Amino acid sequence: MVTNLALLGAGRIGKVHAKAIAEDKRAKLVAVADAFADAANAIAETSGCAVRTIDEIEADQSIHAVVICTPTNTHADLIERFARAGKAIFCEKPIDLDVARAAACVEAVKKTGAKVMLGFNRRFDPHFRAVRQAIDDGKIGKVEMVTITSRDPGPPPAEYVKVSGGIFRDMTIHDFDMARFLLGEEVVSVMATASVLVDPKIGELGDYDSASLILTTASGRQCVISNSRRASYGYDQRIEVHGSLGSVSAENQRPVSIEIATKDGYTRPPLHDFFMTRYTAAYAAEISAFIDALEKGTAPSPSAEDGLIALTLADAAVQSVQKGAAVRVSI
Repeated sequence: MVTNLALLGAGRIGKVHAKAIAEDKRAKLVAVADAFADAANAIAETSGCAVRTIDEIEADQSIHAVVICTPTNTHADLIERFARAGKAIFCEKPIDLDVARAAACVEAVKKTGAKVMLGFNRRFDPHFRAVRQAIDDGKIGKVEMVTITSRDPGPPPAEYVKVSGGIFRDMTIHDFDMARFLLGEEVVSVMATASVLVDPKIGELGDYDSASLILTTASGRQCVISNSRRASYGYDQRIEVHGSLGSVSAENQRPVSIEIATKDGYTRPPLHDFFMTRYTAAYAAEISAFIDALEKGTAPSPSAEDGLIALTLADAAVQSVQKGAAVRVSI
């Protein structure tokens, strides 16, 4: 059976998911909806799907699932709406910028029994998954410390910062999820410090562009996260896990992995310029995992609950910066 999907939101990330759906023979993109007709038409032309309204997609019983790529402030309402309509849901993170609203959404979905998957794509990056596999295989013993470096090439525009929810809910939220993915235990304490070192306009809007965090689990395992909105050398994405028997790490990736040696020394090509190219494989793999879950009748992962936990950790980070102290988290 082919899974029929509809895409809600035809922007940058919508195009990525449309491409991933097209590459999976078990899935078919049958409809796209967007407030901007040109954006919807562009995807419709390349994928061969129809441009439909959200109402039409909701009413169409031949559509099995929706992929939500609309603005964040629409996510919770759309998740609840399509859960009630009996469709499976893949939604980009976060569920909402407000923890209470996100929690209410999770509870509403539970009552319907709908399958919901959150778009924490980094869990599906082949390099990061290989790190997790090494942990699962016992190659480094018991996990003790995790280090995550996540730095963007440059700051987002002010208009985006205004609606992003801040660096912790927009950027670090991926790292919170990755920390949980690698630590193997829930975080009970968040200590965060943040500054404005890149763009004064970000500070004027009440946000930060540089942050360091320490997450701690009940057993004492730690994760250190380094975030910056500026990395002049490219999209900096690295992780290292230190264990009782050794360590495992995933280095930065490049479009071309070569090294040139001359009399002037060793040189390598630049890093990927941003997430669109760095995580291409991850985006394809997460859509494939979503289809797998629907075919097998299993619970998709990452779940809506995973999204709620990551948002809770983001809120704790905001509170930690404001208080200048570690914040206890109950999950």
